[in-house]
Amino acid sequence: MEKKMSESYTVKTSNVMPPDTNNHHTLYGGRLMAYIDDVAAIAARRHSRSKVVTASIDSVDFLEPIHLGDVVILEALVTHTGKSSMEILVKVSKEQLENGTEKKLAAFSFLTFVALDDDLKPLEVPELIPDNERLKWLDETGEERAEHRRHRRERSKALREFFATDLFD
Repeated sequence: MEKKMSESYTVKTSNVMPPDTNNHHTLYGGRLMAYIDDVAAIAARRHSRSKVVTASIDSVDFLEPIHLGDVVILEALVTHTGKSSMEILVKVSKEQLENGTEKKLAAFSFLTFVALDDDLKPLEVPELIPDNERLKWLDETGEERAEHRRHRRERSKALREFFATDLFD
């Protein structure tokens, strides 16, 4: 069972409206994170053709503010797979249509999703076939990112005990 990376490619575009912005008239970071999670979930579902759940969000690197009136463009695709897990890259761009400004990279994020069967148990996903050399690099470097996530998960388990108690005891 194999699938090309391009088969998971998903694009979501939205106008940045006043309710989406903070007091600086830029897109709320939390709103952007919700958009990122949504488009990544669609890409994961396209690849696995199953239910999915977000397992982790590595980080969201905000590179440029996204302003009121901008168009925000999110592009997502599966970049690496494990047995039941899928790493998704979400690339976020902004565009100011009235000013004729070209699209500009505003943020990016890697997320991990797990495919689930009808009993909500992990389900094996198709292997990934990169469409070109650039995408092949993303797949090849995916194992290094997965290893980093495994280490972070172990640290989180250790911190669980610490955070399970009252911080002021």
